[in-house]
Amino acid sequence: MQPSGNLHIGNYLGALKNWVRIQSDYEAIFCIVDMHAVTVYQNPDELRAKIRELAALYLAAGIDPKQSTIMVQSAVPAHAELCWMLTCVTPVGWLQRMTQFKAKAAEQETVGDGLLQYPVLMAADILLYQAAIVPVGEDQTQHLELTRDIAQRFNSLYGETFVMPETSLPSVGARIMGLDDPTKKMSKSAPGSGHAVALLDPPATIRKKIMRATTDSAPGVDFDVLSPGVANLLGIFQAFSGWDDAQMRAHFSGMRYGELKKQVADMVIANLEPLQKRYNEIVSEKGYVDAVLREGAERVTPIANATVELVKRRMGLYTPC
Repeated sequence: MQPSGNLHIGNYLGALKNWVRIQSDYEAIFCIVDMHAVTVYQNPDELRAKIRELAALYLAAGIDPKQSTIMVQSAVPAHAELCWMLTCVTPVGWLQRMTQFKAKAAEQETVGDGLLQYPVLMAADILLYQAAIVPVGEDQTQHLELTRDIAQRFNSLYGETFVMPETSLPSVGARIMGLDDPTKKMSKSAPGSGHAVALLDPPATIRKKIMRATTDSAPGVDFDVLSPGVANLLGIFQAFSGWDDAQMRAHFSGMRYGELKKQVADMVIANLEPLQKRYNEIVSEKGYVDAVLREGAERVTPIANATVELVKRRMGLYTPC
């Protein structure tokens, strides 16, 4: 994840909760991608603070640093080094066709080259560790396909070098929409205080945002005709509660929207309370977050450097004898 904006329940339900669940199944590396964040301007002091905040939220959500690695992208120079080498084998046309690049470029007067190269850096993040599984949201599947294309192209040019990564998507809560506009995915960068519930929002703020969420003009919940706003609220409740479809129908059918919103707010507040408590404990331990990040970088650097050396040898670049 990028250390920009405020981490929200869409990030948690769509990715972070799934990461916690699967971390014991793999040798897991969780990366805070600060070099991705600076493809658009970031206030330096705010960025430094957000890196530590995001790391603390990883820990508070249940990522175990004894079992998994939490690290910052820029702390391992091999990310940038491999990115350059992959850039040299990636056709510009591939990058210009990327949906996110086209959407973001249309919103800006001038576009930095970093925005175009963003997917190549993402490919480097993955291929650097020879990752077999990449647990991402469905909005990142195009980037995963590009990563596979880049790996395949490099392998065809220089011989088998990279593992072909597969993707893993959570089955419930994979796509949480904005409370103010349920036709658009909940986003850290979207304007408006009523768009997203941040993981560190106090209970009163969470309740206020959810009670103002967009629904429709119907009197209550009708599962046969769900508007996007009502479906989104039900999806949030289901993702937090773990209820199956039958339980959802039995409980919510015919319920008026005011009561629906109240119960969704209660569910979100109850689930975020232990995370927020743990977060406050973590940030009160002076130096703890930095120690976790330092140990994480030290743990993965040998893996990253070995991949870079292999790529250099494959490409014929200079490597000391």
